[in-house]
Amino acid sequence: MYIGIDIGGTKCAVVRGRGRNIEKKLRFETTSPDETLGRIMDAAGELMTKEVEAIGVSCGGPLDSKKGIIQSPPNLPGWDEIHITDMLKEKFGVGAYLCNDADACALAEWRYGAGEGTRSMIFLTFGTGLGAGLILDGRLYSGVCGMAGEIGHVSLYEPTPDAHIGYNKLGAVEGYCSGGGIAQYGKGSARELGIRAESGDPEAIAVYRRVGEDLGKTAAILVDILNPEAIVIGSIYARSREFIEPSMLETLERLALPQSVRACRILPAALGESIGDIAALSVAEIGNN
Repeated sequence: MYIGIDIGGTKCAVVRGRGRNIEKKLRFETTSPDETLGRIMDAAGELMTKEVEAIGVSCGGPLDSKKGIIQSPPNLPGWDEIHITDMLKEKFGVGAYLCNDADACALAEWRYGAGEGTRSMIFLTFGTGLGAGLILDGRLYSGVCGMAGEIGHVSLYEPTPDAHIGYNKLGAVEGYCSGGGIAQYGKGSARELGIRAESGDPEAIAVYRRVGEDLGKTAAILVDILNPEAIVIGSIYARSREFIEPSMLETLERLALPQSVRACRILPAALGESIGDIAALSVAEIGNN
């Protein structure tokens, strides 16, 4: 049995369970660091039982996953050098492990979702922002300082004044393949565009076609460099797949090496709204083994 802690910019969740099975869940708003950390500790204490072997924490980066330190994520103002795993170990006397949210979701989809049974897969968050979690040869690859997989930061277009901004960088992938990037077309949020596209609005459909082309360019980079068995894509892609996928696949097949494309499946994430909970539990499970 494990405890999982999912720290988001607006909401936090603390769960007890194992794998896909969630026994109990507590949710609350993310406020100031001190108040939120206090509520996390209280919630974990409420869920703690003698069967709990470890605690996993999923949080947006940057962070030092090896040392268990949250290092000023942009969506968590004031969370500066928070030694969260040390705090949890000291209070509860069990192992505690930290992972950025894209890596944690990659673990969850690999073990229990769309990537189950693969040895090498990539998970793309495709939500408010765009990040990647890399499972390579049967294990999570996070890089020397935990920053591997930041595909949203890669330049897709020249940094001209009219380019979209992602990762505070003109022309970056995240400026085109994310909720924040889609909003920069000035046609509404990704959710609003999805509703309009479903009703047949040609303007919304055209935006999603362009998003698909840019996602295909991004996927081609990943396929050519990493040669994965699968790319699993979450959130916006999973919700609006019918409008994004055709142009994405056409672009991917046109740009990437044919044999690498044939070997790689493009899949929507399978865990839905439970992915954050299962991701945090997966961090505990992997860390404890």
